[in-house]
Amino acid sequence: MTLYTSPPWGLRHDITPCFGARLVQEGNRLHYLGDRAGLYGTFSAMQLRALDRSFPAFIRRMESALRSGELDPHKAHTLRREKEGLICEADTRGSCGYVYVSVYPAPQPA
Repeated sequence: MTLYTSPPWGLRHDITPCFGARLVQEGNRLHYLGDRAGLYGTFSAMQLRALDRSFPAFIRRMESALRSGELDPHKAHTLRREKEGLICEADTRGSCGYVYVSVYPAPQPA
């Protein structure tokens, strides 16, 4: 399945396929807004299922990182996690209210 949306959301625009989103931060909670997210490039059906299963866990990990201070709303710092063959990168970019996220397939070992 190939989907394109405009404008591009998320952190990475140099990797495809990629899911990008801008989450709204409220304290240590994150809110997903569908109109601030998009799929870029072609994901396989298996990759889309993995994204569906793992994205809620990525959000919980990012909320935990906000609570611990690892992810700081006032400082740009990229947090990277891997699950089910997908890499999730998140950063507030020092925006004081948003967390930018990109999720893409992990490179396959040679």
